[in-house]
Amino acid sequence: MQHPFTNELIHESSVYLLQHAHNPVNWLPWGDTAFQKATKENKPILISIGYAACHWCHVMETESFEDESIAQVMNDYFVNIKVDREERPDIDHIYMDAVQAIAGNGGWPLNVFLTPEGKPFYGGTYFPPQKAFNRSSWSDVLHYIHDAWTNRRNEIEEQADKLLSHLKTTSNFFEQKTVKLQQADEGDFNAYFCKKICDQILKNADYIDGGFGNAPKFPQTFSLQFLLAYGHFYNDNSALQHALFSLKKMLKGGIYDHLGGGISRYSTDNQWLAPHFEKMLYDNALIINVLCDASQLTGDDFFKHAIEKTLHFCFKELKHEEGGFFAALDADSEGVEGKYYVWNKKEIDAILGEEAPLFCEWYGITDNGNWESTNILHSKYEKEDFVSGKGLSVAQLNELLASAEQKLLNKREKRIRPITDDKIILGWNALFVSALCKASIAMNNDEYKDSAILLYDFLLEKFSVNGQIVHHTYKNGIAKHPAYLDDYAYLIQAAIHLQEITGNQQYLLDAQSITLYLMEHFIQKDTGFFYYTHKGQQDLIVRKVEIYDSAIPSGNSIMAENLLYLSAIFDQKEWHLQANQMLTAMTPLLLKYPSSFGIWSFSILMQVQGTWEIIITGDNQEALNEGILNMYLPNKIVQRSNKIKDFPLFRHKEFQQGAMAYVCKNQACLSPVRSMDDFKEIIKFG
Repeated sequence: MQHPFTNELIHESSVYLLQHAHNPVNWLPWGDTAFQKATKENKPILISIGYAACHWCHVMETESFEDESIAQVMNDYFVNIKVDREERPDIDHIYMDAVQAIAGNGGWPLNVFLTPEGKPFYGGTYFPPQKAFNRSSWSDVLHYIHDAWTNRRNEIEEQADKLLSHLKTTSNFFEQKTVKLQQADEGDFNAYFCKKICDQILKNADYIDGGFGNAPKFPQTFSLQFLLAYGHFYNDNSALQHALFSLKKMLKGGIYDHLGGGISRYSTDNQWLAPHFEKMLYDNALIINVLCDASQLTGDDFFKHAIEKTLHFCFKELKHEEGGFFAALDADSEGVEGKYYVWNKKEIDAILGEEAPLFCEWYGITDNGNWESTNILHSKYEKEDFVSGKGLSVAQLNELLASAEQKLLNKREKRIRPITDDKIILGWNALFVSALCKASIAMNNDEYKDSAILLYDFLLEKFSVNGQIVHHTYKNGIAKHPAYLDDYAYLIQAAIHLQEITGNQQYLLDAQSITLYLMEHFIQKDTGFFYYTHKGQQDLIVRKVEIYDSAIPSGNSIMAENLLYLSAIFDQKEWHLQANQMLTAMTPLLLKYPSSFGIWSFSILMQVQGTWEIIITGDNQEALNEGILNMYLPNKIVQRSNKIKDFPLFRHKEFQQGAMAYVCKNQACLSPVRSMDDFKEIIKFG
């Protein structure tokens, strides 16, 4: 196919960048070429950041970046850089902070104007082609910036310097505050502290529709995991029930795909009806994690079914033939958001025939539709209540729904699919390894365990150079871009989970090796926190320390968890101290904004509860190990072997015929046990 325009993005592999390769805008990828061009031509830089599954990124491209007259202005006055925020989250983090400082909000597409040195001075998110929504038109913004650059250059340089100073301060919060962390006392964390965190989370709870706050509503899985654990440990029914209630509301809503499985990023309304239809690998990995917790706590088949269906989606829609998992599915198909997923009632009636009336009643399907004159499948009923008076059993309802759903799914698969963002991201895949590990236990499914092992091996093979993980993305046989803290932290966590379900100690040695690498190349020595980027990376204006648990966990919060775990495994007391220093430094923020620091809050709750150190020795360990892992016991360390291994926790342990579990907590060890009944008995009073 002949295109009238082709720019330098044609040489990239990112789906998002390739989507812009035939814009009339002379886009360049991030790199020295673009910055040298800006310096030589004395032009400001426009950096536009987005991702392939982003609906409003597509809208702005269609409205502005494909418009030849607007593109001419961009080419004449600016050096234009396109960035895939999932390939380069380090760049995105910096310039998102800048726009939030300028405009008070952020999002994608992210459009930021820089000096040729890379210093930001103005920016925003989506700009319409004509002035609307209280936003200036994109054309007006371009002319305004050009005029300021030409006639008020000193003001721009001053603004850029101030903004850079602000970014440096906020990017290294603890260092700039000259925090000198002292030895942390675990006694500083107590039940009252955890209750305050719980109360703060529940202040924002939506008790009508589940979740937290108003639309747009995100799943906030970290807050839900905290509430599940807090409710369990302290017999707090309000915390436990709100978490379970929220999960059920989400999974019955339109944010969850009732036909193909998988959850979308967020809901645009309070009722979880209308999602932003993009589906990300990380969202689905994280929802599986919390569903496994809910399943272990309740034994409810509702959660087991959701785990199974979500994993089925990931394997069917996101798995690459080589073994990794793709990043995302687009929100749009045929240029329309959600078109692939929505239905009109006549279409359903024609497909389902006599099954249609009951199906439509269950899923809220109407002639007029429930969203933009179409229907999104969602349900507000409990099955027992729904079948009452219908002469129907729950089992019969389940059979009818399964039959009808499969028929609609078969029909849907003939539609034009949303685009798949087919890059494979190390950190997101590592999150999925952990999800598979948890699911293998919660579902008693060895296939999930085998898949976790294969995926982990794939990651080590494809993202390493000379035995060291160094890359962030993989596509078309090529790994590239520097690996970030998140990538390493999630991979360490995945290795820990794999050892627990397999007993293979090599995973712990991998975790130790990666941790030592981070200590050498990522550590912020004065504080104990980790930088987001490798110390050898030179193409950024700021080296950031990321601490927020946002859509994905902060690499620092996961590293605090990892350090606490590995400090016991390897008897590394300094790692334990470092983790507690990090948690102590975070406590003022946790009390004010726990929903932004969910993993940190969870770690403190685990510290208050104390850690069960469980060492399993001897032959035929599988049944005892699986029984222990299948209990809801999030504050545990599990290590097992059928012969003596050179690890501190195996010292002075017997290796006899038959499995034996040694259990210790708070520096006190209990008598070893051989059965699950005995294990359950000894932890009752722990």
